[in-house]
Amino acid sequence: MEKLQVQLTAILNLLNIKIFRILLFLLIGIIMYSAMYSNVKPEKLNLELFSVSEKTIRSPVTIEDKESTEANRREAVEQVNDVYRVKKEYAQNRVDLVTSIFDSVSEVNTEAQEKMDQLKKSAAEDTAAPQVPTIEEKIQILKTKLTDNETKSLSDDVFIALLEAPKEEWQIAKDLTVTAVNNTMKRSVPADEVENAKLNVEEELKYTSLNGSLKRAVIEIGRYAVVQNEFYDPDATDELRQQSMDSVEPVRILEGQILVSEGQLISRDIYKKLQLVGLLKSGNSSKPFIGLGMLTALILFGLYVFFKEMDNAEKKQKNLLLFSIIFITSILLMKLVSLFDNFEYSEIGYLFPAAMGAMLIKILINERLALLQVVILSIIGTIIFNEGITGTLNVSLGIYILLSGLAAILFLQKQNRRTKILQAGLFVSVINLIVIFSILFLRNSQYSGLEYGFYLTAAFISGIVSAVLTIGLQPFFEAGFGILSTMRLIELSNPNHPLLRKILTEAPGTYHHSVMVANLSEAACEAIGANGLLARVGCYYHDIGKTKRPQFFIENQINMDNPHDKLPALTSKNIIIAHATDGAEMLRKHRMPKEIIDIAEQHHGTTLLKFFYHKATKSGHEGKEEDFRYPGPKPQTKEAAVIGIADSVEAAVRSMNHPTHEQIETLVAKIIRDRLQDNQLSECDITLKELDTVADTLCETLKGIFHSRIEYPEMNKQKVKQG
Repeated sequence: MEKLQVQLTAILNLLNIKIFRILLFLLIGIIMYSAMYSNVKPEKLNLELFSVSEKTIRSPVTIEDKESTEANRREAVEQVNDVYRVKKEYAQNRVDLVTSIFDSVSEVNTEAQEKMDQLKKSAAEDTAAPQVPTIEEKIQILKTKLTDNETKSLSDDVFIALLEAPKEEWQIAKDLTVTAVNNTMKRSVPADEVENAKLNVEEELKYTSLNGSLKRAVIEIGRYAVVQNEFYDPDATDELRQQSMDSVEPVRILEGQILVSEGQLISRDIYKKLQLVGLLKSGNSSKPFIGLGMLTALILFGLYVFFKEMDNAEKKQKNLLLFSIIFITSILLMKLVSLFDNFEYSEIGYLFPAAMGAMLIKILINERLALLQVVILSIIGTIIFNEGITGTLNVSLGIYILLSGLAAILFLQKQNRRTKILQAGLFVSVINLIVIFSILFLRNSQYSGLEYGFYLTAAFISGIVSAVLTIGLQPFFEAGFGILSTMRLIELSNPNHPLLRKILTEAPGTYHHSVMVANLSEAACEAIGANGLLARVGCYYHDIGKTKRPQFFIENQINMDNPHDKLPALTSKNIIIAHATDGAEMLRKHRMPKEIIDIAEQHHGTTLLKFFYHKATKSGHEGKEEDFRYPGPKPQTKEAAVIGIADSVEAAVRSMNHPTHEQIETLVAKIIRDRLQDNQLSECDITLKELDTVADTLCETLKGIFHSRIEYPEMNKQKVKQG
């Protein structure tokens, strides 16, 4: 283990150089690229038309079969019939035509009647009378009132019959003809049905009560009036054809769709599909490799920016190396699991312990980096677990890995005990099961009981193995990197720890003092956002050096004289100051975390032992003030600064007899003010505002400890007896 620590220290020193950090990122990129390479490498297939496929081949992409789509659209267009429109205005036009013919006849007869009346009048007055037109003349007059179409299409017999018909019959003939034409022309009359329509009019007029010549005349007029009223509409036809084309769904070859099964003949249609998805020419394609390189570069850029934003350089390099090891381990483990896809276990990816990396990084580094790792790992998982279909993405496995990791981070949010990791594994298993079944139900497919059993087993194995690996690997990372995790702090706070038992048995007063300081420091650190648990555990060990000479410290001087009364001030100073350095040395021998050692060394900073300095001055010693100061260093962290203040406050308040709230507040303010004036807090990043918060928290905690108690009568009687 010591060799490993030396090697890791050497690597961390190298990572302080920018070029080596870049090389580490390149190593991560190469491993990522290599792990996903085989999953995006296009499979070169030696397939020939009308040969037999040696294996089942699936489509690596979703693509539209444009040729089939166009064929379906052409077929849809061919099935569309031409659109014909009935021009309804033709019915009224033809009715108006018939009416015009009858009205023209009426006008000719009216004019002839007028001339007849003039003739009679002239005969009575014996004057010259106009010539009454003959039937031939009437026909000629009538033709002048009509168009050439009517005059050419209708025979003279029609005009004679109409001109000679009595007015009552003429009116009946007109009404019957108009009605028959209107009834027929309201219906559709396509070009090939015109003759049938004419026959319909003829049939309707044939059985009327009109005389023979007039009946023949109206039938001829009716047949002439019926014409085609339904015509081809090119615009409507084109629109209907376009709608039919648009309604045709594109023919798509879906990702993962079986193109040819093992032992199946490769027909022309199958060969065309294989060619369309690029399987026949994919061996020379470089696009998948370019895409994978772009994705890898993007992930590396995100990681580089994330680590670049970290403040503490030393912590940054340690976190970078630790993250790299965990991340690479997760990728290699994922690749190892994916190799079982070759044995037709297409869903083997659900066995992958997706939460392992998330839990390790959450415990050993921080939550933000754990979240980033989960997201990246889920992206990589979609490619590595692509079920043997090159170039595809297994989104289901990606979602599974993402939610599994998030569940682990969520459960460990407030959990600080190592035993909680196993509980987190069980929680992740339950979440895995829910995620898997939600995906299965969304697919709406049928699964056998054996398949459901496999998914159930995979979900629990993934969660439990994640917890087991986390528990197994965590101590190695903690020891190798000297990491003080929350779990490690909890273990160090166990009263059965050898050093704590040493303090309790050899310096019980110091143990009690340490516990009191721990209560004060934890509350104050949590109030300002520092690590309260680190402060508490650090307080337990900060005075371990006093166990070398416990009787020289006032809290351990029970029923005994103070030995310092018989010692020179300089000797007493050396004994008191030595407890900080002795304690740090003892902690190093027990391989305690650096943070705990730093607290033991720094909690007194370079403060002055005022009592012994003034004692030496009064005794005539001419030593410098620096000779009576702790060697330091000054507190480097907020936790060390707060512990130093709480240590002095607790000792001072303990020496007071029934301290009041006002006295406590005054004392706390004075101690903090003295630390500031003595520049003891100049090397840590604690602010004046945070110091005010620390003062308020210390006062509140001390008021709870030294609250007023009711003095019972028995106690008074006892005091009287003792007096």
